[in-house]
Amino acid sequence: MINGLEALKRPVSVEVITDSKYVLDGATKFLPGWMRNGWRLANKSPVKNADLWMRLEQAARPHRVRWTWVRGHNGHVDNERVDALARGAMPKP
Repeated sequence: MINGLEALKRPVSVEVITDSKYVLDGATKFLPGWMRNGWRLANKSPVKNADLWMRLEQAARPHRVRWTWVRGHNGHVDNERVDALARGAMPKP
């Protein structure tokens, strides 16, 4: 998702589809607070994967991003394709 946003050459409207509620909520609800609090949670502990959240925020900033959640493994064609690609890219034991 980050690489996809970074690959866009000019500001556009884009839909990001995710089966992760954490990613959806992070991008749409938590990100502004994390930035405001110096990448710290309410309990003052550091945000996990802050480097990736920073990249995501930077990559999404010039665009009009619509975030959409879909239930994973529920027949959504694009979600199933991405899942298969991810499983195929995993190193074999």
